[in-house]
Amino acid sequence: MSKIVLGIGDLAVSADAGDTLITHALGSCVAVVARCRHTAAWGMIHIALPSSASGSASTLPAYYADQGVPALLRWLAQMGAHTREGLEVTLVGGASVIDGLDSFGIGKRNVLAARKLLWQHGLAATAEDVGGEISRTVQVTVGRPEVRVTNPVRGTWLLQEAV
Repeated sequence: MSKIVLGIGDLAVSADAGDTLITHALGSCVAVVARCRHTAAWGMIHIALPSSASGSASTLPAYYADQGVPALLRWLAQMGAHTREGLEVTLVGGASVIDGLDSFGIGKRNVLAARKLLWQHGLAATAEDVGGEISRTVQVTVGRPEVRVTNPVRGTWLLQEAV
């Protein structure tokens, strides 16, 4: 059992029972979390921006939604995940946490980009906790069919419990 902490632009997958995938303080960033019901594998990415076409370079696999979502699906497929028929996807984050300074709408654009890319792969989120004005931490544990979201003020809540 290990704790895998994802930073901005990171991608991680695991099918090892007890492993925890976690990413902290999602503001305008978006976490795309996926679980294969058939293999119990979990995957997570921490997206910072919607498109790599912005011109800034990043070597991180999931810094941009347009690179991160396909990479996550490839990594899960390599672990035997059935993408269309068995994958449950959750989106978390995409907030506007800095009052008056979100003129670019990065959070909303990140959520829309993630949804569009999932749709292009024949998928849709089965659960979401996006938007608003709060930062979120999200974690999953392999072997448990649930997504936990926390915020320092609101506490912890179960976002999704898969069957």
